[in-house]
Amino acid sequence: MVWASWTTTGVFAGPGGAHTKEAGIVSGDLTVHTTWDGRQADVTVQYSGTSQWFTLSGSPVPCASERDSRQLHQGVVEAVRAGGATVPGSGQP
Repeated sequence: MVWASWTTTGVFAGPGGAHTKEAGIVSGDLTVHTTWDGRQADVTVQYSGTSQWFTLSGSPVPCASERDSRQLHQGVVEAVRAGGATVPGSGQP
């Protein structure tokens, strides 16, 4: 099975935070994690230093390659820093 994952810690959420399925909007110092299973990417966030993960709105998203999933992860990190984040390209508001 093909898979890859990336984690970026210390991502401070901009105005509007990150939109999650389970907790609504989360803000502050976050950790962003992306897992790619060869077909799709799952993106989650957590308050840095805690153990509970929240699914970012728009996740999972189809993702054809490991390279694309890495670029998606970086796009999510940038979106969280900008605020009002969902998974880029997912069609979620």
